[in-house]
Amino acid sequence: MRLSRLITLVVGIAVILGLVIWLIDSITRLSWAIANPFLANLVIFLVIVLLAVLIAAFTYYFFWLPNQTKRRRRAIPKVSEVKTEAAQENLQAVRQQVAQIQDEIARRELMLRSKLIEQDLARGEFRLVVFGTGSAGKTSLINALMGQIVGEVGAPMGTTEAGATHRLKLSGVDREIIITDTPGILEVGVVGTERETLARRLATEADLVLFVLDNDLRQSEYEPLQALTQIGKRSILVLNKADLYTEEDLEAILARLRQRVRGTVAFEDVVAIAANPPAMRTETGEWLYPDPEMTALIDRIAQILRTEGEDLLADNILIQSQRLGEEARRLIDEQRRRQAEKLVDRYQWIGAGVIAATPIPIIDLLATAAVNAQMVVEIGRIYGCEITTGHAREMAISLAKTLVGLGIVRGAIEVVTTAMQFSVAGFIAGRAIQGVSAAYLTRIAGRSFIEYFRNDQNWGDGGISEVVQKQFHLNRRDEFIKAFMQEAVTRVIRPLQLEMKAEAPEPLEELRMPEYEEIPRSSEDTIDDWR
Repeated sequence: MRLSRLITLVVGIAVILGLVIWLIDSITRLSWAIANPFLANLVIFLVIVLLAVLIAAFTYYFFWLPNQTKRRRRAIPKVSEVKTEAAQENLQAVRQQVAQIQDEIARRELMLRSKLIEQDLARGEFRLVVFGTGSAGKTSLINALMGQIVGEVGAPMGTTEAGATHRLKLSGVDREIIITDTPGILEVGVVGTERETLARRLATEADLVLFVLDNDLRQSEYEPLQALTQIGKRSILVLNKADLYTEEDLEAILARLRQRVRGTVAFEDVVAIAANPPAMRTETGEWLYPDPEMTALIDRIAQILRTEGEDLLADNILIQSQRLGEEARRLIDEQRRRQAEKLVDRYQWIGAGVIAATPIPIIDLLATAAVNAQMVVEIGRIYGCEITTGHAREMAISLAKTLVGLGIVRGAIEVVTTAMQFSVAGFIAGRAIQGVSAAYLTRIAGRSFIEYFRNDQNWGDGGISEVVQKQFHLNRRDEFIKAFMQEAVTRVIRPLQLEMKAEAPEPLEELRMPEYEEIPRSSEDTIDDWR
């Protein structure tokens, strides 16, 4: 009891005792002083009423009111304020990110999910999800659980096509419990894959997962269990059909299960049940239907929700908001990547046209630096980074030096020459090769800068060389080279042919592009081979 309340209690008792003494004395005096008996009785009655009111107020304040406050607090438990605030901050940040998404359908979906998470912040129930293979007995578990807690269950639920939900109440758990059945995992075919995707999504949204097995844990079952644990989901590993084993075999299986999931599931969270024991026939021919053995699971669920329920609820809300933020960032990254790749495609042919029009080495260098610098500025703007022209030029020159140092410039020329399949001799051929090679190198540079800005202006642990080499290998694949050269013919070679025809006094023989053939290279071909 707080000091202020204790002082009030002492003072109250003293006042009441004083009033009692005063009342006795007053009654004695009034009986002698007041000649009118009616008036004397009225005064005494008023004093008694006043005393009764004081006693009632005293009792209400010190005994009845504290008990009612405790009941109200127990009926409305509070989620962790720190985690709730973190979830609200995440949701606010997600909404700011969602506003940048151009895909209206994706934007609406993320906004809807953020509103659902907000509703979860104020919801008054725990969410349990039953997860496992189709033959493990998940639906039987729910039937048995509902039957033992709330009485007989109605019509059979049958095969679970989607998440069927049920409500129940556990003694000692203040919040209502929503238990959800899920489709079975590890089913074959396209439909099986879709059902498993739904089951996993429902499991990631649960406060507590009941992972149901009917035998020892297989590797294919351990993987989804571990995945749920890695994102912070608390799971109870439930061994169903325990009635099929002898006591010794059951203990051996439980021991193996606890060993396999050590570090993933707590020792006491591995329990055995018999959700649907088979009927037995007696010697007299009568059938006996044993009751489900669910006590261990019910006790464990109740204990977890009583002691950790509020933290599990807060953790789940925080996880959902973080996953939503990750989804928003992924969509924004894809959107930015598409925009940046279109920009690179445009600048690679701009650079090719400049080089093809001015085939002088010094002018080539200056023109390429100017084109790439402007490309860097615009890529940075797409990723929300303001880069000055001077800084962009320095970055472009630095990357150009890397291209030369790694032998990628020579490699690009060799790739282009081989793909074009004619000699580099001749004025048109030389200009065409220069222009197409410049486009190819601009593409590698642009894709490298996309990776740089995607990683918050960081080249990563491997540095600029690793990023450039990766892009070079990705952009020398046969299918890409074929499409690239077809576009190069349209954007670079054809315009050069038309230019030469316009300048020549007599017709020139048209330069024809032969059919594309695969670029010859061995499996051991490396960057160093181009040096």
